[in-house]
Amino acid sequence: MVNPLIEEIALGYVIKDLISHFYPNSKPKKFVEVFSGSGTGKDVASELGITNSIHLDLINGWDALKDEIPTGADFIFSHPPYWDIIKYQYQRNSYHQNDLSNKMPYEEFINKLDMVNEKIYHSLILGGRHVTLIGDIRKQGKYYSILKDMKFFGDLESHIIKIQHNCVSDKNTYANRFIPIKHEHILVFKKNKIWIFNVKTTSSKDKNIMQIENITWRDLIQATLEFLNNKATVDDIYEILSKSKKAKNNHHVREKIRQILNNNNNFIKEGNKWRLCI
Repeated sequence: MVNPLIEEIALGYVIKDLISHFYPNSKPKKFVEVFSGSGTGKDVASELGITNSIHLDLINGWDALKDEIPTGADFIFSHPPYWDIIKYQYQRNSYHQNDLSNKMPYEEFINKLDMVNEKIYHSLILGGRHVTLIGDIRKQGKYYSILKDMKFFGDLESHIIKIQHNCVSDKNTYANRFIPIKHEHILVFKKNKIWIFNVKTTSSKDKNIMQIENITWRDLIQATLEFLNNKATVDDIYEILSKSKKAKNNHHVREKIRQILNNNNNFIKEGNKWRLCI
């Protein structure tokens, strides 16, 4: 988690640099900021002489899930909550049911974020850009990549890695060893077509290695020994692997198991039983 004061200062430089990059000799026709928070984007707009910008957030009464984006724009910047890592109700001193930082299942958060991002994309004029700043999070030992799980609307033009400095978590001591998250992602999406838009999604599913053919016998035997608490006879291993998809068209499964056990130094025989040795 980043120190909020440091984050706001860094965010201002990010917005300013992005606008200056895409509009080196001009200004956006319309700059819209979504999840504008404490007003950093508005300060940047004022510094750059942009007088018609719009800044939308629950703090000024705009509901990202319910309300429309009130104008078309050629440059939209968004910095959504990173799930419920920071509870923004405490910054507003009020609870709102449509706050994306409320406590909710991760899947629900992603679905709501997708709704907002699609709304943002459709409000862009042709050639317009949606730039979003998002981060990865770790919660209860599990790593969540919002970048990987959210939908992409439009054509991805750039992916920039932003380093996080002065994280509050730097001062904490943790029981488990892990690589700390010290980066964020800046994604630039461009609207290149009027009627047709591209949507990219990431799917995830569980597969059982017993039900696939493109796996080696060594890998199957290793898994079987781990399942059997690392001690099993050839018959024990055969009893399990004879039901695998890889064994379906093999009439010499028992012999194959023996061959792998005897020829691979990952397996050691003790008496009539085998164990895994890595």
